Amino acid sequence: MQAIVETLFDTVYLISVITIGLTMIRQSGQRGQYRLFGLMAVVLGAGDAFHLVPRVLALCTMGLDSFTAALGAGKLITSVTMTIFYILLYHVWRSRYHIQGKGGVTAAVYLLSVLRIALCLFPQNHWLSAQAPLSWGIYRNIPFALLGLLIVVLFYQSAKEQGDTAFRNMWLTIVLSFGFYIPVVLWADSIPLIGMLMIPKTCAYVWTVLIGYRAMKAEKNG
Repeated sequence: MQAIVETLFDTVYLISVITIGLTMIRQSGQRGQYRLFGLMAVVLGAGDAFHLVPRVLALCTMGLDSFTAALGAGKLITSVTMTIFYILLYHVWRSRYHIQGKGGVTAAVYLLSVLRIALCLFPQNHWLSAQAPLSWGIYRNIPFALLGLLIVVLFYQSAKEQGDTAFRNMWLTIVLSFGFYIPVVLWADSIPLIGMLMIPKTCAYVWTVLIGYRAMKAEKNG
């Protein structure tokens, strides 16, 4: 049953976000923020595919234990692409709200991103092992969580100040994604059922993508 449900969910998710992303890139025209948003969606879906496709294959064949290395490598790639996702989302913020300057904020975004990726590349993560240490899972997610918090604050403040109803919930989608993700990092190894929180976490990211897509369609039709 788990194999069927996860396969259907993951397939619909990956096809949906990549299709929406490609559609936004193609239809964005001169609106740079939506081209960035489309690229962001493609990066999200393509990055997640490196982890989700091996997971689906594992569940439908020999089990997760037989795909430890592939799943670990996929998690590493996804960790990097999710960091790129937030860099692109930061530039969506700059483009949408016509932000000039803010060199300190840009430096913070890139510093946290580089730190996150660097921590992911340390061999101590033991990505290809079934006994990956929890401590390094926490280390590499500290700058990632700080990056997410920074993006939350930026979108919340700008949408409120400019009365941007289309993006008014963007900050909330990010809060929800981290709210579902952090318990998985901390406790999924000891309580496997907590891993199910990855489903609502994924739904939060789909909501993020849909906010951008609907805003683009509304502008185009308006």
